[in-house]
Amino acid sequence: MRVDLYAALKKYFGFSSFREGQEEVIRDVLQGKDVLGILPTGTGKSLCYQLPSKVMGGTTLVISPLISLMVDQVKQLKSSGFQSVTALNSFMDKEEKQKVMNRLHAFSLVYISPEMLQNQRLQQRLQHMNIKLFVIDEAHCISQWGHEFRTDYLKLDQTIDLLKNPPVLALSATATPEVQQDIMNKLRRPHMKKRIYPMDKQNISLAVEEHLSPEEKTERIIEVLTKNQAPTMIYFSSRQWAEKVSFELRDRLKQRVAFYHGGMEQTDRMLVQQQFMNNQLDVICCTSAFGMGLDKKDIRIVIHFHLPPQLESFIQEIGRAGRDGEDAVSLLLFTRQDHHLPQRLIQSELPEKKDLNRIFSFLQKEREVPEDEDIMERFQLSESQWNFVKFKLEEEGMIRGRWHQKVPSAIQQKIEQSLENRWVYKQNKLTEMMKWIYETDCRRTSLYKPFQEVIRKPHVPCCDACDFKLDELSFCEDYKEYKKSSWEERLSLIFSQGVLL
Repeated sequence: MRVDLYAALKKYFGFSSFREGQEEVIRDVLQGKDVLGILPTGTGKSLCYQLPSKVMGGTTLVISPLISLMVDQVKQLKSSGFQSVTALNSFMDKEEKQKVMNRLHAFSLVYISPEMLQNQRLQQRLQHMNIKLFVIDEAHCISQWGHEFRTDYLKLDQTIDLLKNPPVLALSATATPEVQQDIMNKLRRPHMKKRIYPMDKQNISLAVEEHLSPEEKTERIIEVLTKNQAPTMIYFSSRQWAEKVSFELRDRLKQRVAFYHGGMEQTDRMLVQQQFMNNQLDVICCTSAFGMGLDKKDIRIVIHFHLPPQLESFIQEIGRAGRDGEDAVSLLLFTRQDHHLPQRLIQSELPEKKDLNRIFSFLQKEREVPEDEDIMERFQLSESQWNFVKFKLEEEGMIRGRWHQKVPSAIQQKIEQSLENRWVYKQNKLTEMMKWIYETDCRRTSLYKPFQEVIRKPHVPCCDACDFKLDELSFCEDYKEYKKSSWEERLSLIFSQGVLL
């Protein structure tokens, strides 16, 4: 397809040049190729499908993991004049969803979650549409989340077949060669054109500090943020700690602080995100649920209060700082006991072998497949633990609405082996993270070398093992003085400034 890309870029988005990797990926897409694009956080991955959707005609389908991400991108596109875009998600009421479904063919860009994509009625509607491009945003989720937490990621290949195999674009900010291969394998697209770009952001300084207790970490954060006033994200692995520290910071800092985690109501989460985007909040204490796809360019500081479970998560999260290319800082705080929390998270995500045996013994006595909630309650399983088992049984053809035979021992052994492999994989990822925090040589080199061969020289002081001194940091942006006010007053202020949910 011959298109004057620069003219289209200027016409539809107002830019005169592409960022690194965008033009190459877009040209591949317009030629109908399957593409795996790994572009660093903040380099504008979304343009790689938004521009093609404007020039190709038909519908571009974007599989996106977070509702807040979809809503934010749709809002941004509509505000810039791109009206032929919508998002189908569980947050919509029945009437609104039906209205979009009836007009689905009229949109050139449609965002859908992987779970909603499994809806049979929606699949039937999509089969009669002209799907020009199938996009998987945050494609690393296929490998990192798909195996247990959100197994619908592992069914995307079936949906692609159902839609008569449109070209596929898989995008991510971080993926080791191993994860890249896993993505292609799970999509059954072994010959995807790989467009892999350096992940090391040259404008981020790295620091790691060991502390004796969580309380000592909190004091250190207060010390750093008292001297430095700039948009800040603080990551936690615990919802309780995110709330606890946010209250402490709110009381002791002259900054506007809020918390964000998956246990909040959807409207509350969206409200906090919009406040942060509109510079009505300065500091967010959040879990990993926050920040994916967040297009806030001026985040200066990213702090990790807890250890991420793997280097990929850490790189994605620190990559949200300095999207504007200006100086930014990553600070990770840890205690000697911190590995216990990610260890417990792994245990909550994967079943144990004894769980498999109990489930198999129970299911072979049942004629009807019980409801998911019934099985989870009976065996005290988390959603991700049951998702792992259920998907493996579906994969082996053992769940088809009704049981016709007991699970053969060979299939039981195969699932047990898959479980053991997954345990080993996650433990190895955590071990890599632990080794990195005790690194004594250049942190930048050791962080990025599993992902790329050449590590670029940073534009800022490199890391605390080289030439970066956190106590010399000075971010002092112009913040207006504000008074502590009631939640009613804060809510009134938000709506008076036209924040749309």
